Amino acid sequence: MMKENQIRKSHATGRLGPETRPILYVENLRKSFGSLEVLRDVSFDVMPGEVITLIGPSGSGKSTLLRCMNLLETPDDGHVWFKGKDLAAEHVNVNLLREKIGMVFQGFNLFNNMNVIDNCTLAPVTLKKMSKDEARELALKNLEAVGLADFAQADVNAISGGQKQRVAIARALTMKPDLMLFDEPTSALDPEIVGEVLEVIADLVKQGMTMVVVTHEMDFARRVSDRVVFMDQGVIAEADVPERLFTNPSNPRTREFLARYLTDD
Repeated sequence: MMKENQIRKSHATGRLGPETRPILYVENLRKSFGSLEVLRDVSFDVMPGEVITLIGPSGSGKSTLLRCMNLLETPDDGHVWFKGKDLAAEHVNVNLLREKIGMVFQGFNLFNNMNVIDNCTLAPVTLKKMSKDEARELALKNLEAVGLADFAQADVNAISGGQKQRVAIARALTMKPDLMLFDEPTSALDPEIVGEVLEVIADLVKQGMTMVVVTHEMDFARRVSDRVVFMDQGVIAEADVPERLFTNPSNPRTREFLARYLTDD
C-alpha cells in the first residue's frame, strides 16, 4: 500500500485523475530568512471546494506558508503543485498560473490613485485581456456580492477599512480564481467591522470557493473550516476537522494555544 505522502504526491501530479487530485499540494517546503528558519519541511494539500484555516501563534510561519503558495515568497526547498503543475519548475509560466490564485492581504493593497471600480478591473483587462465592458460587468457583480455596488465610483481613500477589504475581495474575485488565499484579512480592521468582512468570506464558503485562510478569529475558523491546521515554530503541529481540533486537540502546543478559547467556550 502506498504511504499517505506518496498518494498525495500522485494526486498532485495528476496520476490518480482530476476527481481525486488536490488543487494545491505543498511538498516538503522550507524557507529561511537569514539564520531564521521559518518553514521546516511543511507538506499539506487542498482539495477542490475545501476551506482550510491556518492558525497558530505569531511567528509560527502561517503567512510565509501562504505567500509561498503563489510564490510571493520563493521557497528555499520543496515544491508547490497547483492544478498538477509545479510552480517552481523552470518551464512553468508562474504569472499565468498565479492569475488563478486570488490573494487578499492584511493591508488591502489597493491602488490609492484609482477609484473602486478601476481597482477591480485593472488586472482582468491588463493580465487576462478581458474587455473593459466584460471586466466592468463582472466587477460590479462582485462589488454587489460584497455589498459595495453603490461605491463603484468612490475614491478608495474615502472609504472605511472594512470597505477597503471588501473591495480587495471583489478585486480578487474579478480575476475568476480557482483558489483564494486570505492573509489575516481582519487583522488591520477595527473590532466593530471585523464581522462584516468575515461574513463576506463566509458567503464565499457557501458558494463553494476553495480557500486557505490565515486567521486569529477562532470562532470563524471553527465555523467555516473543513480542516484546521495549527502551526508552531515552522511546522504543522496538528491538523484536523474543527470539531476535534477545537474540542479535543491531541498536541500539547495546540491545547496551550487554544486554552483561552477552550475555557471561554
